[in-house]
Parts: sequence; structure tokens; C-alpha cells
Amino acid sequence: MSAARREGPLPPRLVLFDGVCGFCDRAVDWLFEHDRSERLHFASLQGQSAAVLRRRHPKIPEGVDTMVYVEIDTEGECVYIRSDAVFRILAELTGPWRRLAWLRWIPGPLTDAGYRFFARHRYRLFGKLDECRVFLPGERARFVA
Repeated sequence: MSAARREGPLPPRLVLFDGVCGFCDRAVDWLFEHDRSERLHFASLQGQSAAVLRRRHPKIPEGVDTMVYVEIDTEGECVYIRSDAVFRILAELTGPWRRLAWLRWIPGPLTDAGYRFFARHRYRLFGKLDECRVFLPGERARFVA
């Protein structure tokens, strides 16, 4: 992955995504468009930052079929996976998309079942990229290795 190298601590809001998933790549594009306050940062699940976070947080799966959202503050790191990660990410957006975060009140087993079903079929539906994305100049500052 050719993301900009970032020295020091991780950013406070980090989305870990499958860097070769066609849907995930489009989702990152969508988040760039709708995160007007530029609060979110991104890293591939195949990258160094994800490996470091996995060592600190065993609940982060080894595979790449789960989106992960990490919030970092003075109290520490909170890790959210699957549909919980999606709802937390939506809560960070501005405008009407933020309202979809209320879906987090649907029981987790139901939303995670839908998430797992979609995750199993996403390559077939949206394809698999040959390599991780190449970042545009305006995107580089929001990606970590």
C-alpha cells in the first residue's frame, strides 16, 4: 500500500477497511465525499497500523471481512467491529447520513447477521481489486500505513 507514512500516534478516528475489496474502496470514496469535516482517517486491514492494532486488541479479526473503527482519546482506544463500526462511522458524518446512526439501536445480533451475509458476498458482487488503492494528493493526509 502506498499510503503516506505517519510518524507518532494514530489519528483519533480510524477506519480500517479491506484494501482490495471493490465495495470497500467505493465506501472509502463515499466517506471522503460525505465527511466534510475530515474527521475520519483510513488504513488498510492489510497494513502496518492494522497489525499493530491487532496486537493490542485481540477482538480485531485476522481476516479482512470485517470493517473496524477505532476511536482514540485520552482514556485509550475503543474498537468497534462489523455493524457497530458502520453505525459509529455514520455518527461522525454531517448532514442526513448522520441520522442513519440511530440504526445502532437495532439488536446487534440482527445487524451483524446482515453484515456477515454481505461480507461473504461482497467480492462476488463488487469484485476484488488487484492491489490497494493509489491515493490522490488530497487524500494522502487522511491515510495511514
